[in-house]
Amino acid sequence: MRAEPRPPPKRPRADAVRNRERLLEAAKAVFSAGGADATLEAVAMEAGLGIGTLYRHFPTRESLFEAVYRREVDQLADLAEQLKSTPDPCEALRQWLRANVEFVATKKGMSATLALAAYNTSDLAACSFERLTSSVGSLLDRAAQAGVIRADISPEDVLRALVGMCYMHDQPGWQASVTKLLDVFVDGMCRGPKSTV
Repeated sequence: MRAEPRPPPKRPRADAVRNRERLLEAAKAVFSAGGADATLEAVAMEAGLGIGTLYRHFPTRESLFEAVYRREVDQLADLAEQLKSTPDPCEALRQWLRANVEFVATKKGMSATLALAAYNTSDLAACSFERLTSSVGSLLDRAAQAGVIRADISPEDVLRALVGMCYMHDQPGWQASVTKLLDVFVDGMCRGPKSTV
């Protein structure tokens, strides 16, 4: 007896896709703000949707956190690709690192649950680190080939410095302080025009 062919999987409805994106964007905003107000109810309210809609898309807190995390990493990888066409390779690196400050703010707002999610899905941290390393590596390589940045800086060095700067600050408004430090960091790596004196 032949098995009946399985019907192709249903594509999600357009409104379901929109609702999922709204929830992820709202979760990013709520988690970045952090504090006691970073609840799932606050996410649903920020998205303008009911809590039932949130749970239909993300049945657990961990599943929402993991989806936000993966989406942020995907966006950073996409941004690195877009920035390869920026005329100034140092400015491309600077813009990418600034975007990472936002990512770390979101990550800090959900760190405890994200740690739990990371243990449950062991590939999450490894895959994310690999993608981020590759992204910043491509920007560093481009800048080094153009002769505008030191060639002895590894992608891992840059990510360690970034994470260190972000996690040493946890007072309100820390992102502005880290952005200033990032500018100093990038300026230190980039070579200015040679003196004619």
